[in-house]
Parts: sequence; C-alpha cells; structure tokens
Amino acid sequence: MSDQVQAPLPQGAGYGVVVGFGVAFALGMIWVTGSLKKSFNEDNKSTETFMVANRTVGTGLTASAVISSWLYSTALLGASLLTYKYGLALGVWWGASASTMVCFLSLISIEAKRRAPNAHTLLELIRVRYGTAAHLLWIVFCLLTNILNFSSMLLGASAAVTSLTGMDVIASTYLLPVGVGVYTYFGGLRATFLTDYLHTFIIMIILVWLTIKIIVVKEIGSIGALYDAVITADKNRPVQGNYGGSHLTMRSEQCLYFGILHVISNFGAVIMDTGFWQKGFSANVASAVPGYVLGGIASFSVPWAIGTFGGLAAVALESTSIFPTYPRSMTAEEVTSGLVLPYVVQAVAGKAGAGALLLTIFMACTSIASAQMIAISSIISFDIYGTYINKKATDKQLITWSHIGVIVTSLVIPTLATAFNKGGVDMTWLLYVVGNITNPGCVPTVFALLWKGQTKAAAIISPIVGVSCSISVWLGTAYVYFGEISIASTGSTMPCLFGCVTAFFVPLPTTLFVSFVRPSSFDWSIFAKQIKKVRQSERDELEVDQQESEEWFTPELKQYMKRMSRWAAFWTVFTLLGHVFLWPLAMYGAKIVFSKSLFTAWIVISLIYLWFTLVVANFYPLYDGGARKIWIVLRGEVSPEASIESDKQQDASGYSSEGGPKQSGVGTKVLEAS
Repeated sequence: MSDQVQAPLPQGAGYGVVVGFGVAFALGMIWVTGSLKKSFNEDNKSTETFMVANRTVGTGLTASAVISSWLYSTALLGASLLTYKYGLALGVWWGASASTMVCFLSLISIEAKRRAPNAHTLLELIRVRYGTAAHLLWIVFCLLTNILNFSSMLLGASAAVTSLTGMDVIASTYLLPVGVGVYTYFGGLRATFLTDYLHTFIIMIILVWLTIKIIVVKEIGSIGALYDAVITADKNRPVQGNYGGSHLTMRSEQCLYFGILHVISNFGAVIMDTGFWQKGFSANVASAVPGYVLGGIASFSVPWAIGTFGGLAAVALESTSIFPTYPRSMTAEEVTSGLVLPYVVQAVAGKAGAGALLLTIFMACTSIASAQMIAISSIISFDIYGTYINKKATDKQLITWSHIGVIVTSLVIPTLATAFNKGGVDMTWLLYVVGNITNPGCVPTVFALLWKGQTKAAAIISPIVGVSCSISVWLGTAYVYFGEISIASTGSTMPCLFGCVTAFFVPLPTTLFVSFVRPSSFDWSIFAKQIKKVRQSERDELEVDQQESEEWFTPELKQYMKRMSRWAAFWTVFTLLGHVFLWPLAMYGAKIVFSKSLFTAWIVISLIYLWFTLVVANFYPLYDGGARKIWIVLRGEVSPEASIESDKQQDASGYSSEGGPKQSGVGTKVLEAS
C-alpha cells in the first residue's frame, strides 16, 4: 500500500459540503432573519440586534451556544490526537480547561450586567475606564486572540476536510468561511446563536453515534476488548513519561504539562476573546449565570469522551488492516495535523463515517467562524471606526462597517491560515503557542471589571511587561532545550508551558505593585453613565430612557443580580476544585494503570456525561421557549410581545427600533437615522 492515504470520499463531496451546505445555511438564515423580524420585531439592521441580540437570549440557547463554542474542530481533533500520543488523562484535562473557564465567564457576565448593562464589547469597558492608550493596546490583544483562535481552527478543519475528500487544502481553507460570512453578514449575533444551536444539534447526534460505532466495530467489539487492545499496543510501544508506559493511567507527565498549559492558556483564549463577552452581553439577566454554568458543566464531556474514544481507538486499530495507514503507523506530521480522528472514523464506519465526520467538521468550523466574525467585525465597527474614525457614527454606518468587518475577516483569516500552512505551522503549534501571546491581558482585563483599585498605569504597564517576559521565556527556553529557535522547538511542550505560565502570572504582581504605588478608586457608575445603547432614531430616546432607568435599577433587580453573582462565584470555585484539583490532579498522584473494571466504569460514565450534554444542547433550548418560538415563526404569526412593543414605538415616534422584551440600560446613545 502506498504511504499516501487515499481519501475515502471524492473531491465533489468536499466541495458539495463546504460550498453547498454553506450556501444552504446562508439562504436558510436569511429566511430566518426575515421571519424573526416579522414575528419578534428582531431588526438585524439595528446595531443592538446585530452585536448583542437585544440582550434577550434565554438560558437554553445560551447554554447551547456555550457548548457549541467548545465543539470547535480543534477540540475534536486535538483531544483525539493528544490522547493517542499521551493517554486517557488528556481528555479530562482538556474538558477541565473548558468547563472552568466557562463557569468563570458566568461571573464575568453577571458582573458586566451589574456595572455596564449597555456594553457591546469588552473594549468599551477598557476605553471608558482607562482611556485611549489602554483601549488601543487591548484592541491589539483582542484582535490577536481572535485571529489566532480562528486560524488554528481553520488549519485543523481544512486539513481534516482534505484528508476525508482529497479536496485542495487551500481551497477548503478559503471556502469554509464563505457561507458563514454570508449568514453572519445578514443575521448578526442572533444568527450566530441560531446556527450554533442547529449545528450543535447535528454534531451531538453524530458524536454519540460515533462513540457507539467505535465500541461495536468488529475489530474491537466491547469496552473490555478495547482495554485489551490498548494494553497489548502499549507493550509494543510504551508511552514515555507515563506510569508503566501505559495510555491507561492518569499519571502522565505530558498530560499534566498539557493540562496546566491548556487550563491557563484557555483562560487567555476566553477572557481576551470578545466573542465570549458578547454572548454574555446578549443573554438576558435571568439567563446569564444559569446559561453559562449549565453550558460550562456540559461542555466538559465532549473533549473527554471524544478524546478518549478517538485516541484509544487509534491506538487499538492502528495495527489492524482496517486502519487507513496500515501496515505503517501514522507519521508525526499526520498526527500533529489532526488526522487521528478522521483515520479512526474511516476505519470503523467507512464512507458513511467519513461523510458524517466531514459534516461535523464543517459545522464545528462554521459555528466558531461565525462567532469570530462577529467579534472581529464588532471591534472594527464599534471600537475602531465608531471610536476613532467617525465619533458621531449613525446606527446605519456602524452596521455598514460591521458588514465590512465580516467580509474582511472572511478573506484575511483564510489568507493567514494558508500562510501558516505553507510555512509549516499546524494546528497543534498554534494550540500550544497561543497562550504566550494572549495571557498577559487576562489579569488586567478581569480586574477592569472586578477590582476598582486597578489604576490606568497598572492596566497599561502590566500586560506589556507580561508579554515581554513571556516571549523571552518562551523563546529562551526553546533555545536551552533544543539548541535552536525553530517551529519544532517553539511548539514543544516545555517552552510553551514556561512561557504561558509566565504570561499569566507576571502581570498579577505588576498590576498590584503599580496600583498600590499611586492608588485610586474607580466609580462603577461611570460605566452605566458613559456606555449607552445604540438607537436608530432620536425619537426613541425619551420614553426608552425613562422606562429603562426605572426598570434596571429597581432594588429587586439589584438584589437578584447580587445573588446571581454569588452563585456564579460558587460555581466557578466548585468547578475549578472538582474538574481540576480533585479529579485529574489528585489522580495524578495514584501510581496505577487502570484495571479493566475501572476502565469500563470510566467509559460508561463518559458516555452518560456525553448524553447529558446532548440533552442540554439539543432539547433544553426547545423546552426553554424555543419550541414555542419556532411554532410562531412557522405559522407566520406575530408574538404578543412584539405586537405590544411595536404599538408602543409607533405611538411614541412612528419609528421602529429593535424588538424583544425591554430590559437593560440607563442611557441611550442617540444616533440620527441616515
């Protein structure tokens, strides 16, 4: 057999899914956008709708969107390839890096609603609190975060599409974001939430089917047989740094290093990603904390289960005739490019499995691409154009620049991903390296919302010091360990681990020291006074200002948000203790190789957890009002809330503004209709 693995599907299948499904989703979302405007008064030509979905997204849809954020192709492919390399502890560490960060975002989300109820982007908070210099610095950090996350995802997805169909990798890199750009252009963040839900619905069904298919394939046949096959494989090729050289142990040096690296790195990838903040801004007050907590806890299962099944199945099947590379083993390039899971799916399910995985990769890619496009376009329109180019921008002009941002993103990111590909940089390199660049902004960003004592000087100095130290440590460690600074050395575990830890922790003492040298105290009410909603017309102002200011600052609402903030803090600490310290870290101390009974229990629990995630992602949004809204749209009716809102707007001004239940806000940014 040739060393070149033959693609199980024809190129036409690749183009059909990437282009055909992209167009289908684009057309579908254009129809949905129009239906939402008719039934719920959701106007995608309003900045409030386009950027933050009118802040009316419910618990179920928020949870589903959070889960979707961790179904990105890098997670599915990366968890499998690293489990194949280092063992089953990897999936737990990856899951912990997702759940802990999302639960922490529940705290960020509710605190943002308490202190900046009208915020559209993270960068608005920075500009209002720290001024222009800090704002420009954060624009750089946030854009780098979004660009690197998007590029990493696109690199892995395009490589997987190419391996499954033989489609040219550059073509898949450029075409994957095309359909996404179209429906994001027309639908904004609301379209992102809805497509996230639809994609997640399909992906979760495929993933559950895939785990079962792996177990029942003839060459495996049962959980016990999978255990026996992995034990046999480990005798021939033991894993260096693992207890007993086994994949089936939690005492794995590389898994521990990756776990520390990824938990810290994901902190930067989440906190500095404006897309996650916008999802928090878009949730209504009652949904922010439960949506993020439920989604965060549920998101743990996907990298755990899929990483375990995909990685261990590759170990077990690689020496069998059904594996695509047989009789040779996978090359290091194939592994780091993320081809472990595609090869496993080809082996256990043939062309049908390849087609299902192709669809999964496409949907996982497009969900993340849409969120990233909204995040980057919001920075371009709101934080660059609306802040520095045209300070009196109208609502229509902001929407126009948001559209321009979507188009630019859909062209620039594939170009950058292609450059990475041609330069020898793969998904795994970006996965390991990104924390060195994004983490220095984490602590100052969190303090900007949670600590009134951080000064302007501290906010500016600490991330600059952090990134300088992290890059120095990262590159210096790579040179010390390997005697050179190259793609291979800089993408290795230890240099990235030392650099990432430095990037995260150095800004903490720096910002504390600078803040205490010349202390000051920030007045949180400034956020509410200076950050205002974007209105389509000046005629919307008087009634909305009066009603919203009365509703938002009622004693009952203040008390509710304070209570939710305490719950968010509890779940953050609880998840960190449970998913990091009491599970993988504690089990690292146990010098054991799993027995067959323990391994069986491990697999069964991971499957139950995966089914729980399916219920939360697929069916809870329907129960939480989604089914009723779908029925209203399908019948072409107008919801009672939209009718009342429309009547009020017409009585007050004769103009229409964004719909949905009114809630947050103390002020309104009045924009002349152009």
